[in-house]
Amino acid sequence: MTDRRTKRPAAGRAGYLGAAGAFAVAMAGTTLPTPLYGLYQEEIGFSELMVTVVFAIYAVGVIGVLLLVGNVSDSVGRRPVLLCGLVLSAGSAVAFLAEGGLPLLSLGRLLSGLSAGLFTGTATAYVLELAPPGDRGRAGFAATAANMGGLGCGPLLSGVLARYAPGPLVLPFVVHLGLLAVSFAVTWLLPETVAGARRLRTARPCRPSLPPEVRGVFVPAGIAAFAGFSLLGVFTAVSPAFLATVLHVHDTAVVGLIVFTAFLGSTLGQLLVPRLGTARAIPLGCLVLIAGLALMAASLASTTLPPLVLSALIGGAGQGMGLRGAVGEVAVAAPAEHRGGVLSALFVVAYLGISIPVLGVGLLAELIGLADAGLAVAVCTALLAAASGAYLLRRAGATS
Repeated sequence: MTDRRTKRPAAGRAGYLGAAGAFAVAMAGTTLPTPLYGLYQEEIGFSELMVTVVFAIYAVGVIGVLLLVGNVSDSVGRRPVLLCGLVLSAGSAVAFLAEGGLPLLSLGRLLSGLSAGLFTGTATAYVLELAPPGDRGRAGFAATAANMGGLGCGPLLSGVLARYAPGPLVLPFVVHLGLLAVSFAVTWLLPETVAGARRLRTARPCRPSLPPEVRGVFVPAGIAAFAGFSLLGVFTAVSPAFLATVLHVHDTAVVGLIVFTAFLGSTLGQLLVPRLGTARAIPLGCLVLIAGLALMAASLASTTLPPLVLSALIGGAGQGMGLRGAVGEVAVAAPAEHRGGVLSALFVVAYLGISIPVLGVGLLAELIGLADAGLAVAVCTALLAAASGAYLLRRAGATS
């Protein structure tokens, strides 16, 4: 196989860190509305089911982009795809600023999903490719930490601004637009890493493909990503409702901090992976994830806050271990000319995990109440993680 990287020297640490920073800013925009859903419900008036539907629109946007043009950066280059993603993220912020009801909220979430779909696989590959050979391990952490750290900083930023600054439904998106402008300038200045990149308008939509050498690694990696993102989906989409209706916590700063804790746990979990190795990190991450889900169930059953905070931290750590292990295994197995598409395919599976359980909570909440719906989804996700961990351990034993 030929390596399609350019002959330019690596951009150095500043280059891949700049790309990781833009990655984090784009991902922060996808979770920025999380602590604000309660305010939107008061202003517009819609059910908890509609919150999950609006969230699912975001996931549809992500999955649609990953399926249709998930590997487009392998042919047109990383930079133009990421610049398009930043423009779409800015469009999402503008839609929220012009908010006038569910249609504009839905449009904002759709644009945010399209942006995340362009960024997820492409930015991960770009950060890895910009790094000098000696920094590849750090670059792998920078890519996954930018993804999870950005997702965590979004609700923290909006929650604190909504609580302590004027214009709770305006200022968070104005600040994000400023960060996007800086990220656009940084990305514009970075070198391209795909040799012979074609113009964007000449690209043809193409679904991500799985080369034969990747398929054996992809299945266990995808299972782990699905289970981990299921927990993050519940925290991101419906934790404000859990806190308000079950635990009677209405402070947007607290909501943002708890959601941030889940993504902080994810980042901390990723730090353990170099010591564990990517193959061992995936099944161990599933086991830690089950512990986090058990704490979530305990919080909902007892209507107490501390187990939910621990659930965010521990469950997030399990998700982070599994995600970095999955990305590392898949990226190493994928040929360079297919790396962006293969990573996009991995995140298609992950975002199915972040959307299906959330819709399940919304539908079940209409029938049995929010607390019981959360318990049911937590149990189902724990069973999936247990099955995933058992499969991965059995597979490892069979190949040893």
